[in-house]
Amino acid sequence: MKLAQRMERLGTESAFEVLAKAKALEAQGREIVHLEIGEPDFDTPAHVIAAAQQALDKGFTHYVPAPGIPELRTAVTEFLERTGRLQTSPDRVLITPGAKPIMFFTILALCEEGDEVLFPDPGFPMYESIASFASAKAVPVPLREENGFVIDPEELRSLVTDRTKLLILNSPHNPCGSASTPEQLQAIAEIAIEHDLVVLSDEVYWALRYDGEHHSVLDVDGMRERTILLDGWSKTFAMTGWRLGFGVFPEPLVEPVTRLMINSVSCTSAFSQYAAIAALEGPWDDVDRMLDAFRERREVIVSGLNAVPGVSCVEPGGAFYAFPNISELGLSASDLADRLLDEVGVACLPGTSFGVYGENHLRFSYANSVENIRRALDAFTELVKAH
Repeated sequence: MKLAQRMERLGTESAFEVLAKAKALEAQGREIVHLEIGEPDFDTPAHVIAAAQQALDKGFTHYVPAPGIPELRTAVTEFLERTGRLQTSPDRVLITPGAKPIMFFTILALCEEGDEVLFPDPGFPMYESIASFASAKAVPVPLREENGFVIDPEELRSLVTDRTKLLILNSPHNPCGSASTPEQLQAIAEIAIEHDLVVLSDEVYWALRYDGEHHSVLDVDGMRERTILLDGWSKTFAMTGWRLGFGVFPEPLVEPVTRLMINSVSCTSAFSQYAAIAALEGPWDDVDRMLDAFRERREVIVSGLNAVPGVSCVEPGGAFYAFPNISELGLSASDLADRLLDEVGVACLPGTSFGVYGENHLRFSYANSVENIRRALDAFTELVKAH
């Protein structure tokens, strides 16, 4: 069977590949510390589960409108306004099965063959994969450690051409844990406005920040009509398996993206949307406890990595990832990640899983217990000393 040529342009997400390999080793009797997958290790809040059960009992098991049930679209707008992020209207909100469809639908709706999509590198690998699949040209914007792993506006400006159509931003950032400042976002917004760029602002980690307020390009005047806000329930509410995301779109994109939804997923499951309402309306105690736990783990893993000979690690400002520099060890990121898993049972990702500029780095997800993080640090130290 001959596949369509476009399939050659579609990548994958390495975290799931490493997870599968780690699970296979566990099936052989090996003990593995899982620091590879980007998933909160907490249960979904009980009141959210109860809301889903109640919705099922009430018979919410059928089709619903493709853009989402009106109650949830309204709840999203109220949530965004209540948390000081955005004032919008329910007709701009689209509910999707997970946040990835927002990326896919945005790029498919906007980009022609040869159009350029600027994306952060290192960055979530789906940005490049989806852009390439849509026959757009994916152009990496380097995130450099000396720059705090955030976009340098002047470097960004140098990469914009007359074919640039879309700019993707992500803050707090995966894999680096960095968070953009208002000054950086102001400069980036000026470039977007000057060159008439559409911006996709991926803010799925917005609640997982440790040092102050969340900042968005949407805070800048003139950006709301050219920016798609991408968010969801997976990270904030430990609901990865529920597959719930949302986008807030400029008006001209709402109808085209709705058509894409109808042609692909039809709608998001009915009962889960009632659970999503319960999550947004609170209580917030479980989210606060999760953030406190991540803050403690961040301190443990960052200090521990900086104590490993030849390794240095910048403290992340958000999300739950550490992105240490391993350049002094003399091994490629891929080789070291393989050895950590194969030799000492620590599953992590090479920085190159997130783009070419991720070389000389590893990504550790600290969505695991402090005890397991310490075990992983001890094993990492032993491997380095043996090397």
